[in-house]
Amino acid sequence: MKKNTPISTQFFNRQNGLLNVAEISPATRSLGPGLRSVLWVQGCPFHCEGCIAKDWTLLKENKLMTVDEVVGKLLSNPNVTGITFSGGEPMLQAKGLLEVALSAKEQRALNIICFTGYELKHLLNRPPNKWVAELLQTIDVLIDGQYIRNLNDNKGLRGSSNQKVHFFTDRLKNFDFEKHIRTNEIQILDGQALLIGVPPKQMLLAFESAIANLDSFPSRLVDHERA
Repeated sequence: MKKNTPISTQFFNRQNGLLNVAEISPATRSLGPGLRSVLWVQGCPFHCEGCIAKDWTLLKENKLMTVDEVVGKLLSNPNVTGITFSGGEPMLQAKGLLEVALSAKEQRALNIICFTGYELKHLLNRPPNKWVAELLQTIDVLIDGQYIRNLNDNKGLRGSSNQKVHFFTDRLKNFDFEKHIRTNEIQILDGQALLIGVPPKQMLLAFESAIANLDSFPSRLVDHERA
C-alpha cells in the first residue's frame, strides 16, 4: 500500500469497483425509522476505546461485492423504505457507497442514514477522498464523530453524546435520533449471531455473557457506537 494514498481510492481502484463489505442486513427496525436495510463496510482508521466490532475495523478484504450485488441484497425486502450505512468507516468507500445510493434510489423512494467517525467539518474541509462530497448529497441524516465510551448516555442512535446528528433533508425530521429508546434485534446471518442496533448497556452485557462460552458458534456484535 503506497504511503499517503487514500485507503478507499486505492482499494476501490484495485478491486475494479467492488465494495469491501463487512455484512448486510436486508431488514431491521433497530437503526432508524421504518423498516431499513443496513450495509456495514469493512475497514476503519479509528481505534475507539470500547469498540465491539474490531474485526470490522481491520483494513483487509472481507466480502467483495459488486454494486449490483449490494443493491440487490439491500432491496431484497420490498417493504424496506430506508438504508443505513455504517461499518467500519463508510467514508473510506465513498465512491462505492455513492454508486449504491444512486442505484438504490433509482429503483425505490428511499431515505439514507449514514454513521461516520469523521466530524462533518472534517468531511467538508479535508475529506478522506474526492467522492465524499457527492456521497453526502445522497444522505438524509449523518451521525458524525468517534465513539467515546465515557460519554455513552444510553440514549438514541448516537453511541455517545459527543456525536452530532445532521439533517441534510427534512425526510426524517420527525424522528428523535438523540432520545429515541434504543432497540435491538439479534439476527442470524451467514451463520453468525449479530446484535443489530445501538445496544442499551444492559443488553450489551447480556449478549456478551450469552456468547462467552459458545466457542463453536461464531458470533459478532454489530452496533453503531462508532466502534
